[in-house]
Amino acid sequence: MANVIRVVVVDDSALIRSLLTVIIDADPGMKVVATAADPLIARERIRETSPDVITLDVEMPRMDGLEFLRRLMRLKPTPVLMISSLTQSGSDTTFKALEFGAVDFLAKPTVDIARAMNDYADEIRDKIRAVAAARLAEPRRFAPRTPPAVSVNSGALRQDRLICIGASTGGTEALKALLEALPAGMPPILVVQHMPEGFTHSFAQRLDGACTLAVKEAEDGEPLRGGTVYIAPGHSHLRVKKLASGLVTALERTEPVNRHRPAVDVLFRSAAELPPGRVLGVILTGMGRDGAQGMRCLKEAGAYNLAQDEASCVVYGMPKEAVAAGGVDEILPLERIAPRLVDCLRVSRGT
Repeated sequence: MANVIRVVVVDDSALIRSLLTVIIDADPGMKVVATAADPLIARERIRETSPDVITLDVEMPRMDGLEFLRRLMRLKPTPVLMISSLTQSGSDTTFKALEFGAVDFLAKPTVDIARAMNDYADEIRDKIRAVAAARLAEPRRFAPRTPPAVSVNSGALRQDRLICIGASTGGTEALKALLEALPAGMPPILVVQHMPEGFTHSFAQRLDGACTLAVKEAEDGEPLRGGTVYIAPGHSHLRVKKLASGLVTALERTEPVNRHRPAVDVLFRSAAELPPGRVLGVILTGMGRDGAQGMRCLKEAGAYNLAQDEASCVVYGMPKEAVAAGGVDEILPLERIAPRLVDCLRVSRGT
């Protein structure tokens, strides 16, 4: 039993507490050791049980989840999975929670809750495993410190290139740090971040307000423009297509790949069909193997690929799998990826 993930569930809804307990306890590798209806009760339960993971509702009585999270991370840092409502205010609060140290979040259904929760039982357990494996030691997870934007003459950068980035657990803050460090004169950047529908638009808006680059949620059939980052929407896979007029996006509501939609592998495999030497691939922190085979396809097609190193990852899963698959050219700390991308764009890598 020593390796069982011990979970405390904190939610003011008795139904959600009950459903999460049943879903979590159905996996022999994890167990709910306590539940709490509000943060003040949770404080005692956490002190009594010392859990490996806490699921925390964003909106609760007596003390909101954000304030409780802030105090928790200061006094007793513990991996936290936020449970968030699918509203604008809920998504804004969720991204603040990730800045304050929460590892990941789960969208709380608003209708037919029992059926919806059971439909996502595997995803819930996957997220708990990922959160349990997360690193909490890095000070940047408390108050992420953004590296300064790379100083470069944007006219010196190759505009006939495409950058494709994949991320999952821990990726929201990693992407923010990476994109903030890039100059405005970059070629188009496509991003797949595992995130449910309803949150990707807010995520893109948040990044757009923080970066020199323009950031938007991708639309179907959209021509790719330099200086712009396109975030895959939570409801569709994102592909890139080459037309006579240039590169365009393609959104597909097809079946999940690697249990994800959008999936990193779908983006990477589509980019591998472009002319050789035109793509730079990046794989960031995340649980699982999504992106590993796609990155290998990219490399075989002539792309140059970077992976975030273990020490700077919240969860060293996706980069590790991409390295093992033979698809990675360089492994770098997060803060060195932006300068390396710029360096790659300064130097011709062939046609």
